Amino acid sequence: VQLVESGGGLVQAGGSLSVSCAASGRTFISYAMGWFRQAPGKEREFVAAVVRSGGSTYYADSVKGRFTISRDNAENTVYLQMNSLKPEDTAVYYCAASPYRGYSGSQYFIRDTYNYWGQGTQVTVSS
Repeated sequence: VQLVESGGGLVQAGGSLSVSCAASGRTFISYAMGWFRQAPGKEREFVAAVVRSGGSTYYADSVKGRFTISRDNAENTVYLQMNSLKPEDTAVYYCAASPYRGYSGSQYFIRDTYNYWGQGTQVTVSS
């Protein structure tokens, strides 16, 4: 599956931004989807994930209550709505797809759970 992110940009602290990820192919529903981010000089970190049906979501503590992940299986797209943005949210945001179907929610937080990655989209939050 090929993933293409869009929607990044520059926003002031406290503002909102939405990024999306379009997946190719007809097997989108077979994959759990996640968002990760990587700031300069830092490791790529988990942000959010949504299971195949969209029925369960997971968030990093740093974004819980501010970010919302969702997916539209008819449109083969996953979204990340980011509100109350902070300068520390500045990073390249990557979407990723995982064939994982287990019941351990903690697996969605792990990079190696995901097989496919997009090219990333830059999100910059100014103070």
